[in-house]
Amino acid sequence: MLIQVNAGDVQSSESLDSTVNQEVHAALKHVEDSITRVEAHLRDDNAHKHGGNDKRCVLEARIAGMKPLTVEESSDDLYKSIHLAAQKLGRAVSHTLEKHNHA
Repeated sequence: MLIQVNAGDVQSSESLDSTVNQEVHAALKHVEDSITRVEAHLRDDNAHKHGGNDKRCVLEARIAGMKPLTVEESSDDLYKSIHLAAQKLGRAVSHTLEKHNHA
């Protein structure tokens, strides 16, 4: 499973890339064989202002033979947004694969 991190208007760093990789792998380890690629898009909607829930993480999973699945989370902390989005993606992929396997 390939994970691509697009930092957008967020300053990219090894720590940030590592966090995205760790969170996504942890959330998808049980379905990793079904996923070809995950794209992470990170944004700070109010980059120069202080405000709540302006750090956004959008994760898009490419599931073999299916349409891409996208989830989004916003928080006041980028690392929290990444964690929450990864957890949401794990649940969404599991649910999608369960429905597909029962169809």
